[in-house]
Amino acid sequence: MTPPMSQHSTGGDVLEIDGLTLELPDGRAARPLLDGVRLTVAPGETVGLVGESGSGKSVACRSVLGLLPARARVTGEVRVAGRDVLGLDRAALADLRAREVAMVFQDPRASVNPLRRVGDFVTEGLRATGVPAAKATARAEELLAAVGIRDPRGALRRHPHEFSGGMLQRVVIAAALAADPALLVADEPTTALDVTTQAEIIAILTRLQAERGTGLLFVTHDLELAAAICDRVYVMYAGRIVETGRTGELFDRPRHPYTAGLLSCTPRLDPGAPPPAPIAGRPVSVAEAPPGCAFAARCPHAVERCTAEVPALAAHGTGHAACHRADEGILL
Repeated sequence: MTPPMSQHSTGGDVLEIDGLTLELPDGRAARPLLDGVRLTVAPGETVGLVGESGSGKSVACRSVLGLLPARARVTGEVRVAGRDVLGLDRAALADLRAREVAMVFQDPRASVNPLRRVGDFVTEGLRATGVPAAKATARAEELLAAVGIRDPRGALRRHPHEFSGGMLQRVVIAAALAADPALLVADEPTTALDVTTQAEIIAILTRLQAERGTGLLFVTHDLELAAAICDRVYVMYAGRIVETGRTGELFDRPRHPYTAGLLSCTPRLDPGAPPPAPIAGRPVSVAEAPPGCAFAARCPHAVERCTAEVPALAAHGTGHAACHRADEGILL
């Protein structure tokens, strides 16, 4: 089904990351934090970015807002609604964040100023774009009601410590959607919440995103969650995209051993399902720069070529995989 068009859309992708490489200053890392990352999100589309901790997911999504490590060397392009994020000055970046892209972080309490009222937080972006205070307040009440906050008018006068974690994450989502951004980036937005609250937050997030035709980049380590809500998925390992494709096909027939490993270590509740099988070894740290495929040391299917030659991300079926043996059927 074709995703609905966002009011911001020019007919193309709302997010285009093309060949993004990010390196820290000399001596701080042996390899790039991001290495040639390519990723797109269309209007109304939900795209998952998955991988273990340290794979580069959060660095990639923060780059969308121009939040880069100090003195980092960056090449490639990041375009949001057609605007080149990496080429914007501070004022233009502030305008982009106020109008075109918003982010929901893992911990809602780290996103808000504990000394300011919730109303100030939710209306801040609107007021920054010149919306009159009365209109911004009315919009904030509407959004708080939409995310399930009871007594939204009263909630605007309360401080963050008066909300539970789940309620505060609803407030953060309301603030993120206040200006109807073309793109919403959600960086593991349910990690700090209990399971019941996680389900409620995901339902709210996906409903509002679909209603507004907003592109959603959803960062998670939970493959079951990605399978449930994402149209397409990108799998990251050691700063590189190692596999991407439509969600159903990628999870039913992974081409990269790392994707298969992530799936095998995901707990399942199906009757007769095998117990989770952890991936051997440990993720590559930024202090390591192994030759060849970064996953080779943990891969049960690695051959000599894997330790000598970096595999390119190439088309396989309807998706792409960076594996020398992707077409050999080794994962069947």
